[in-house]
Amino acid sequence: MELTLIAVLGVISMVAVAVVSRRIGVAAPLSLVVVGLVLSFLPGVPHIEVEPELVLTVVLPPLLYSSAVHMPAIDFRRDLKAILRLAILLVVATTLCAGYLFAWLLPGLGLAAAFALGAIISPTDAVAATSIGKRLGLPSRLMTILEGEGLVNDASSLVLLGSAVAATTSTVHLWKVGTDFLLSVAIATVIGVLVGLLTVLVRGRLTDTVLNTALSFVVPFLAFLPAEALGASGVLSVVLTGLVSGHLSPRFLRARDRLAEEVNWQTIAFLLESGIFLLMGLQLRTLLDQAHDAGQDVVHAVWIGLLATLLAIAVRMLFLVPLVASLRRDADRAENFRTTLDDLADRLSSGQDLPNRFRNTDPERLQGRLVRGRSDADFKINEKFGWRGGTVIAWSGMRGAITVAAAQSLPSDTPYRPQLLLIAFVVAVTTLLVQGLSLPRVIRALKVPGDDEAADRAAFVELYAEMTSRVADALDDPELRTPDGVPYDPAVLEQVRNWTAARRRKPAVGAVAEGVDPREQFQQLMLATASAQQNALLALRSTGAYNSRVVKKAQGLIDDELARFQSPEG
Repeated sequence: MELTLIAVLGVISMVAVAVVSRRIGVAAPLSLVVVGLVLSFLPGVPHIEVEPELVLTVVLPPLLYSSAVHMPAIDFRRDLKAILRLAILLVVATTLCAGYLFAWLLPGLGLAAAFALGAIISPTDAVAATSIGKRLGLPSRLMTILEGEGLVNDASSLVLLGSAVAATTSTVHLWKVGTDFLLSVAIATVIGVLVGLLTVLVRGRLTDTVLNTALSFVVPFLAFLPAEALGASGVLSVVLTGLVSGHLSPRFLRARDRLAEEVNWQTIAFLLESGIFLLMGLQLRTLLDQAHDAGQDVVHAVWIGLLATLLAIAVRMLFLVPLVASLRRDADRAENFRTTLDDLADRLSSGQDLPNRFRNTDPERLQGRLVRGRSDADFKINEKFGWRGGTVIAWSGMRGAITVAAAQSLPSDTPYRPQLLLIAFVVAVTTLLVQGLSLPRVIRALKVPGDDEAADRAAFVELYAEMTSRVADALDDPELRTPDGVPYDPAVLEQVRNWTAARRRKPAVGAVAEGVDPREQFQQLMLATASAQQNALLALRSTGAYNSRVVKKAQGLIDDELARFQSPEG
C-alpha cells in the first residue's frame, strides 16, 4: 500500500513539475533535480538508494531505444563522424584527464580506480540539452549531433568503466582494452541490426495494435540481454536496434500501429526520464550521510567534484575546436565534390564516356549513388555551422542520472568509495544546473540561426507534389481494382481524384514565403468538417436515437479523420 501511494504521488509530482517547468521556461529535468534535492532534506523523507543494476539494465535500455527509434537514420549517418568523435574520442580524453586528476587529489586511490571514476563522469545526458534546444529552435543538425552523442557515449563509457574496474584486481594492458572495445562494438552491431530487422518483420505480421505495441516494449531488452551475455555492449546494441526499427517501421508496420506505439513510448520515456531525474536529486542526503558515516571529508569531495566539473567542461571546449574546424573543411570539400558529381551526372545523362571505375557499374545503380551523393553534399553545404554552433555543443555537456548510477556500480572495496559517489553526484548536478540553466542565455546571446523554415516549406511543396503525382498515376491505372477484384465506382474514384488534386495544387508564386499554402487551407477545412461531425455525433448520442455500436463505429471514423488532420500540438 505504501509503495502504491509513493508511486501515485510520484507520477502526480512529475506531471505537475513538467507543467510548471513549461510555463516558466525551464527544462523539466532541471526542475525535477531541484525538487528532489529539496525533498531529500525534508523530515520524514526516507533515504533513497537506487540499485545501479535497476538503472543500467531496466531503465536505460528502453530510454535509449525510445530516443533511437525517433532518430532519422539518414541524419545519424550523415553526422556519424562528429557523433563518434564526441561519443568515443571525447569520452576517452575526459576519462584520461579526469583519471589523472583524481589519482593526484586522492592519494591511495590507484590509477585504475581513478580512471573508473573518470569514465563514470565522461558521458553526457542529452535529455536536458535537447529539451532546451527544441524549445529555443536550435537547428536540426545540432540536435542530431547532441542526441547521437547521448545515445552512443553511454556505451563507450561503460566499456571503459568495465575495463578500469577489471584493472583494479588484475593487470590490464592497453591493447587488450582496445581489442575488447572493438570486439564489443562488432558483436553489439550484429545483434542490434539483427534484432531490429527481425522484430520489425515479426511485428509487421501482427494485425492487432495492442499486441504489436506490447511486443515493442520488450524489443530493447531483446537487443540488450544477448549482447551483455556475450560480453558486448548491450547499450550500443539497443541503440542500433532502435535506429533500424525506426528506419524500417514505415515500410512494414501499419500507420495505426506506429501512431499507437509512438504515444505509448512517449509516455514511457517521460515517466522513466522524469523518475530518474527526481530520484537523482533525492539521493543527495543519502550520499552525504554515507560519506559522513565513513569518516570521509564531505567538503573535500565537493571541491574535487567542482574541479572535475571545470576540467570536463574545459576538455569538451578544447575538443570542439578541431571538431568544428573539421566539419567546416568537410563543407568546403563537399562543394568541390558536388561539382564532380554534377559533371558525372551530365556525362551519364548524355551518354558520354564515364571514368574507368564507373564503366562497368549498372546505370540505374550509379544514378542512385549520384543522387545520394549530391544530397549528402548539399546537406553539408547548406546545413554547416561554425563557432556559434560549436559553442552551443560545447556548453551542452550536462551529465545526468546515468553518471550517478554508474558510480554506484563501483565495487564495495574501492578506496574512498563514498567520496567517489559524492564526487560523481556533484559533477552531474553541477553540470545539469549550471550549464542547463545558463544554456538558454548562451543560445540567445550567440543568436544561433534555426532551420530555414522558408526553404523547408518550399522543399515540402516539391516533395508533396512528387508524392501526389504518383498517386494520380495510380488512380489513372485502368487495372485498378478493389481487393476483391471489382472495379471501383467511377463516382467514388472521381471524388478521390478531386481530393488528391486539392492536396497536390501548388501555391502561387510568393505564397510559400508568405506562409499561404492551399494544402494547409484544405487541411484546416477538413479538420473543421471533422470537428462539426464530432459535435453532431455528441448531440445525437445524447438523444439515445442510435445504439452504442453504431455510435462507436462513427466515432472511430471521426477519430481517424481528426488524427489525420490535427497538428501534433492540437
